[in-house]
Amino acid sequence: MADKESFFSHPTAIIDAGSKIGTGTKIWHFSHIMPNCKIGENCNIGQNVVISPEVILGNNVKVQNNVSIYTGVQCEDDVFLGPAMVFTNVNNPRSAVSRKDQYATTIVKKGATIGANATIICGHDIGRFAFVGAGAVVTKDVADYALVYGNPAKQYGWMSEHGHKLEFNAAGIAVCEESKEKYKLQDGQVSKI
Repeated sequence: MADKESFFSHPTAIIDAGSKIGTGTKIWHFSHIMPNCKIGENCNIGQNVVISPEVILGNNVKVQNNVSIYTGVQCEDDVFLGPAMVFTNVNNPRSAVSRKDQYATTIVKKGATIGANATIICGHDIGRFAFVGAGAVVTKDVADYALVYGNPAKQYGWMSEHGHKLEFNAAGIAVCEESKEKYKLQDGQVSKI
């Protein structure tokens, strides 16, 4: 664990042995960081969050209240996890059957947002700067910059790195209304230009 002076944890938070917490990170009320987690710098872990053993969070990850992040999940830098969203880590759980050796990996890539009450079924990656709407149930991989929502989640467009829906012209070019950065849609993939 990092030097206790380099991060903040509320007195009601529990941080188990072997976890590493980055400088500037804040861990709030009633949250539990289980053994051997790696949490980057300047993260914010809200109230009543459970981070299971060996989870990896990059830098500047924002985890809102009541989120469950189970073993097998990795979040890259600048990920936003909305209130009460949840990850799964086994496709066919049974109380009486131990499947700890079958945990699937889910990677949430840089800058992605997952909205409130969304569920990410294990083994499906969330692309860079993707945007998963509130209440969505993700049952397949989400492309970089994709906007998905619904149950099951389906793609309904593309998002900029600043979180605005992109409208592409006939040449496949879109401009973010906030940042004025340009994006190109080509062969079903979006990239910033």
